[in-house]
Amino acid sequence: MELKAYLRGLTERAAMERESRKGGIDASQRAIELREAFRRLLGNFQDRLGETTSPRLLEHVQCDGYVRERVEIDTLEGLRMALYVLIPDRLPSGAAPAVIACHGHGYGSREIVGLEPDGSDRAGDPGLHKDFAVALVKEGYVVAAPELIGFGDRRLEEDKAASPGRSSCTLLAAHLLMTGRTVAGLRVRETMRVVDYLQERPEIDPGKIGIMGISGGGLVAGFAAALDERIRCAVVSGYASLFEDSILDRNHCLDNYIPGVLMETELPELLALIAPRGLFIESGSEDRVFPRGPAVQAFKELQAKYDSAGAAHAVEVDYFEGGHEIHGAPAYEWLRKQLMD
Repeated sequence: MELKAYLRGLTERAAMERESRKGGIDASQRAIELREAFRRLLGNFQDRLGETTSPRLLEHVQCDGYVRERVEIDTLEGLRMALYVLIPDRLPSGAAPAVIACHGHGYGSREIVGLEPDGSDRAGDPGLHKDFAVALVKEGYVVAAPELIGFGDRRLEEDKAASPGRSSCTLLAAHLLMTGRTVAGLRVRETMRVVDYLQERPEIDPGKIGIMGISGGGLVAGFAAALDERIRCAVVSGYASLFEDSILDRNHCLDNYIPGVLMETELPELLALIAPRGLFIESGSEDRVFPRGPAVQAFKELQAKYDSAGAAHAVEVDYFEGGHEIHGAPAYEWLRKQLMD
């Protein structure tokens, strides 16, 4: 048997098995069961949601129109996470809305707040991330930009000695997988602790917290919103697709892989767990990492599931001309309607 045919057969059998298990289950019960199954697949992590994050201020810098803080918080299992918090100079009257900004592969949270890897101001091209955390704070949000584990300051020492863009994803994933956990699960659970932190801050409206992420940060944004109903809405850029035609279609970073997930579901059904809360998708015409064709099919499936949940209006897409990158303006306009209007 040709190897490609064998691999196709595995995914086809997985699809048939998961479809056969759905029979006779109504949509609301299916969502409950899927959410619980997905938590198990992501791995068994200590649940600290709602506990104090014990924040420590590391940096306070006045920027053009906003303050940039570097803060460190407790997450889980003895880990602490650094994040940037961008605060507009002019906060809206009353409690402010907030957005969690999740970077993709690169040199970490500094890449989305206008900084070089060493923390100095960046003067050059902002790359695929387009400093979207800065764009969000200039929209009037308090923005939390976490340093996802495996990037930036949260790398293994041997990787810190290499180039700034070298991640610790592979070894991190290997250790987690061998102990029944996943990188995706760890990043999602730590991001849910960022929600805890934002709800501790007195200037933030705890009912108006959104999330936005690009690429691997889109994975984190989508999955965190699917599991944490405190997140009011999500923007997923350069990620919403079909597992079979993206993650399994090329050699992706090991942090994308969740053992057994195709036995339970495909990516559109996972993102549909966000319903009836708002979901906005960005997809570039020239995206070679998460190609346009599967992204269109995934969005059609998302639309159908949102429609079944009575929330057809709550899911939108921006098919833009461009590559694997943040687009921005339509997503920012949509976020305003979700969190400010």
